[in-house]
Amino acid sequence: MANRKTWFLRGVRDGVPIGLGYFAVSFALGIKAVGAGISPLEAALMSLLNLTSAGEAAAIVLLGVGTTYVELAFTQLVINLRYLLMSCALSQRIAPESSVLHRLLVGYGVTDEIFGISMGVQDKFSPYYSYGAIAVAAPCWALGTLLGALLGNILPANLVSALGVALYAMFLAVILPPARKSRVIAGIILVSMLASTLLTLACTHFGWTFLTEGFRIILLTVVISAAAAVLFPVREETEVSDEN
Repeated sequence: MANRKTWFLRGVRDGVPIGLGYFAVSFALGIKAVGAGISPLEAALMSLLNLTSAGEAAAIVLLGVGTTYVELAFTQLVINLRYLLMSCALSQRIAPESSVLHRLLVGYGVTDEIFGISMGVQDKFSPYYSYGAIAVAAPCWALGTLLGALLGNILPANLVSALGVALYAMFLAVILPPARKSRVIAGIILVSMLASTLLTLACTHFGWTFLTEGFRIILLTVVISAAAAVLFPVREETEVSDEN
């Protein structure tokens, strides 16, 4: 396995586009935070400690209406529960000799995009790969929130709205390369997009408020990944040595 410096620099390289996307999206988040009565410093600290756009957006709304800490904590638990599934998957890919402390530090930076690039690494990856990606992504997320809170009202509304598209374009850049290499992955991505759209429309039409965005992501992740594992299992090659 490559040394720590090599893994760290590789993580930094792969984390640069993620950091740029995070900066653009969190800029708009900072504007919303100020509108909810949150100070720029508090907004930046929230972003640094909570690397999730959906979770932060929900927290800003709840804090703006004066919700209780219990309701806020439960909402965060529901929205961010999908990261538990991602962490379970990453625990099978991280270098086996990694200590508990390393695994906890990697867990801090588990986001959709960092999870995507980590799962794209061939074989096992070092925790220093995650550190490299986090070292770029987390500061960009917090800095974007801070600048958005401080300067957001100066920029034109159209520009602020356009910044929010950057994260989706970046996520496409994460999933398209493996989809081009595998028809199975491409098919799973298309099925996931279609299922997510249909489920969202059904929730809107029938008023299924109990199926929040976080629950929908968890439900679809479990069902589709389980079906894919059964229908298209990945066969691991094992080396068998003959002792003569």
